[in-house]
Amino acid sequence: MGNCIQALSERVTLIASDDTWIEGNAIQQLHTTARLAGMRHVAGMPDLHPGRGYPVGAAFFSLGRLYPALIGGDIGCGMALWSTHLESRKVAPDKLDKRLRNIDEPLDDTWQALVSELAPAGVGHRQALGTIGGGNHFAELQCIDEIHDAQALAALRIDEKKLLLLVHSGSRGLGRSILEEHVRRHGHDGLEQDSAACRDYLAQHDDALRFAQANRHLIARRMLARWGVDGEQVLDVDHNLVTPAVIAGEAGWLHRKGATPSDGGPVIIPGSRGDFSYLVAPIASEASLFSLAHGAGRKWMRSECKDRLFKRYSPAQLSKTRLGSHVICQDKQLIYEEAPEAYKPVDSIIASLQQAGLLTVLARLRPVLTYKTRGECC
Repeated sequence: MGNCIQALSERVTLIASDDTWIEGNAIQQLHTTARLAGMRHVAGMPDLHPGRGYPVGAAFFSLGRLYPALIGGDIGCGMALWSTHLESRKVAPDKLDKRLRNIDEPLDDTWQALVSELAPAGVGHRQALGTIGGGNHFAELQCIDEIHDAQALAALRIDEKKLLLLVHSGSRGLGRSILEEHVRRHGHDGLEQDSAACRDYLAQHDDALRFAQANRHLIARRMLARWGVDGEQVLDVDHNLVTPAVIAGEAGWLHRKGATPSDGGPVIIPGSRGDFSYLVAPIASEASLFSLAHGAGRKWMRSECKDRLFKRYSPAQLSKTRLGSHVICQDKQLIYEEAPEAYKPVDSIIASLQQAGLLTVLARLRPVLTYKTRGECC
């Protein structure tokens, strides 16, 4: 267990086994972040990779000051898991693909009552609600491939004979606009916790969390409606956010950027679109700042993916995965950027977290049909 929780310095911890692939630049970003004013501790997860100045796949605990730039522009990005009434053995992915059609456009007027019920008022960006967005966001039908804890699945009201729907998206343009306005006014120096500017940011941050949760709910409902079936939300967990926390007896601010909370019940850790996902029960620990990996983690920069892969695979070939699933992505650049080869193997991420004593696996899920985008632009 011990060798998977590595103390890189007094304030920096890395959760990873010796053979976990971690880019050196990501480690450097961890150390740089640890030197910010008021920062007490930072913890990198096994899916750690470099971000725009700050690492992704990490948690950060500070005293007296919080840092919006650590959370980034996709405030509230997270994972929602739904059980569906689609029978695993009876569905035909090609037929589901055709019935789904295009869900990149804004929701029509028939959805506006539900939009008003779920989303915060007065924040704008309503046209983005119910849409997935670009980057690594997706919605994916999955089947249960292995059961490790049948009792836990029953408690979550998951039927092993039915397909699950995993939605990964966030606050879309709202979170980006909040961060850009904050940086324009305050730079990257962080905010004193008792300041008016901090209170203003936290109010906007909480609106973005609600917006992101509403967005995932609307995406799921929209897809289920196209298929003519019902479903129920099993869980919804944000992995880009800041919350008050007490760690080692000190009250401060826990930032998560691509880090799933481990102190709120079961969570899902997805692989790439050509890999398994894992439903897990976290074991809360201060060593990991009460956090887990949020996915497999990038291995390659987006800018280098197409050059590495286009001679080996056509876009049509990348739409079929080694697990037999189908990926809907008609953006030819994005399908290379999101190829499974660009990500770490999710089994290595789960193994590191298990060896560190931070989770138990409840089930392994296999992709069936993944939606990214119908268009050339996300």
